[in-house]
Amino acid sequence: MNIGLTGGIATGKSTVSRMLAGLGAAVLDADAIAREIMEPGHPVLAAVRERFGQGVLHPDGTLNRKKLGEIVFSHPAERKALETLTHPAIRAEMKRRLDELEAADPHRLVVADIPLLYESGLDPLYEEIMVVYVPRELQLSRLIQRDRLSLEAAEQRLSAQMDIEVKKERADILIDNSGGLDETKRQIDVFWRDKGLR
Repeated sequence: MNIGLTGGIATGKSTVSRMLAGLGAAVLDADAIAREIMEPGHPVLAAVRERFGQGVLHPDGTLNRKKLGEIVFSHPAERKALETLTHPAIRAEMKRRLDELEAADPHRLVVADIPLLYESGLDPLYEEIMVVYVPRELQLSRLIQRDRLSLEAAEQRLSAQMDIEVKKERADILIDNSGGLDETKRQIDVFWRDKGLR
């Protein structure tokens, strides 16, 4: 069985992902794969440099995430250009690893942790979609605190994603992460038990 795991920035997807892994799920992290394709020597990083200029790289050739973020989060067309370069490579690698894990153990839950799952139109690829939810106000305050962002910068990042309330409505499985960790864990345990996972 596989599920797509998504939510919004600062909703607690990583926490839920760790809880699922702790129960025995295999977790594929789209963000980790996105970092891999942005390592020096990878053709995707070369394409990003070509499109956005040498300024998005540090002197040692590694990606300057802050600089690239400033460009893409303030200009929707630039963000779209970046997604056009990165998403196909991320999607292909996720699919390859998912197939590999499912072939190795068809009874193990495979969780594809994809922040922009709905935005990228990837939801049909998974049996069910689990959304990690917190109300927008809490999402905003967590993001400001976690990433030390100004209110304006945090709002920009939230606006770059589908509204969390829309994701909540589309979820097959909803995990409300606005309470404490024990409450989140209780919801994960109920999901695990209901699916008959081992």
